[in-house]
Amino acid sequence: MAESASPTVKVSGLHQVGIVVRDLGSSVQQYESILGIGPWQITDVGPSILSDMTYRGRSVKHSFRVALATVGSIELELLQPVEGESIYREFLEEQGGGLHHLGHVRLDNLDEAVRSLEAGGFACLQSGRYPGGAYAYMDTTKALGYVVELVQEPR
Repeated sequence: MAESASPTVKVSGLHQVGIVVRDLGSSVQQYESILGIGPWQITDVGPSILSDMTYRGRSVKHSFRVALATVGSIELELLQPVEGESIYREFLEEQGGGLHHLGHVRLDNLDEAVRSLEAGGFACLQSGRYPGGAYAYMDTTKALGYVVELVQEPR
């Protein structure tokens, strides 16, 4: 096995699979009836919860609906864009929905991890803050085949 350089960001676990959907209600029903996944926690997310939202380096305001269910040790997240520019809307328009990101990589210092990844050539696609925490989606698609979501959870 070849020796590799130290990682740009050290990941200790992947905790979430994110899927962009056109219709959250219908998708939840399909996951329940086909795979038996549930119960779901459904939340409307937007500027009333999030602050400092960015999309491709610009300040934006957007909203989306999210449904979360636990499957073993993984959180399954369904995302439906509602208003404004976002990587969810972009993905839905370009790909028609589907597997969007892996991650929910939990970090102590999100800003440092974002800077490190950006220095390595991975752009921050979207980010935001919520009470006590923050998230950033990094464009690792060419290198890994998917977007990675980094999260700094409330302490």
